[in-house]
Amino acid sequence: MEQIGLDRLTGIIAFARSASLGSYTAAARSLGISPSAVSKSVQRLEERLGLSLFTRTTRSLTLTPEGHTLHERALRLLREAEEIEQAAVAARSEPAGTLKVTAPLPVGVHLLAPALPRFRERYPKLAVDLRLGDRFADLIEEGIDVAIRVGELSDSRLISRRLAPHRLCALAAPAYLERRGTPRHPDELARHDCVNFRFQSTGQALRWPFRIGGRVVEITPPAGIVTDFSDAVAAVLVAGGGIGISPTYIAAPYVARGALVPVLQEFAVERSVITALWPESRRGNPNVKAFLALLEEVFPSPAPWDILVTVPAADEESASTDAKPA
Repeated sequence: MEQIGLDRLTGIIAFARSASLGSYTAAARSLGISPSAVSKSVQRLEERLGLSLFTRTTRSLTLTPEGHTLHERALRLLREAEEIEQAAVAARSEPAGTLKVTAPLPVGVHLLAPALPRFRERYPKLAVDLRLGDRFADLIEEGIDVAIRVGELSDSRLISRRLAPHRLCALAAPAYLERRGTPRHPDELARHDCVNFRFQSTGQALRWPFRIGGRVVEITPPAGIVTDFSDAVAAVLVAGGGIGISPTYIAAPYVARGALVPVLQEFAVERSVITALWPESRRGNPNVKAFLALLEEVFPSPAPWDILVTVPAADEESASTDAKPA
């Protein structure tokens, strides 16, 4: 039997990742190479097989019937290769190599990034590849070791650990409140300048949750300024742009130095939770174990940012308890 060559394996990997992510650009970003390198690898694979694996347009890739069949087989091959690698990693006790972590941009910037230097001091043989954004990566197909996500998420292939509540708080600069007054009820937001957040992934504006009369009500107040970056919301508020809503971990430093003041706190609710997810195949991985230990330090209970912003406490399970597979 003819042995498979390295170039052919490269083509299979490039093809599988492109098919899973829908574009050469996304596949290249995931693999850490250029889009042209991915495209050429796939083209060489097609020439070698004598098949067209994709129907190409200027904006997307669509699998041909033959491509669909080969994609499933390619994924099985890559999963087996992943299992071999993880078995080798689990055999050693010292964290080493590269740990791939994905997280939402604000969580990564405000909570994870500041903790990475001390993590590297403990484990100098372990490099961290931190990928930030609001796209939900497929951990299995993209070889991600740990994902930090906001919300209760379900994937039978993953193990989850609840890290902390994800709480939102309405805020404004003291100068704005002195000029326009402090709202006493969410209904009064209609008479104020509001600043809102828009999700990059969906283009939808954030709905502000409040507990009114024993039930949670979500509203989208008229906003004179809308942005798709949480830190930009806070910057506008500090400049006196109006009332906005922000995760407490972003708001806390501004509240600590008096640049922002929480409002409507008696109506505040816990929005969701911040969760860590990792594949079942990583259960014995020393790199993942070390990073999960770091997360216990990054997300203590109760969270100091919630205490500082003085959001009403909510009943919650321990953030350090492993859950069953999600």
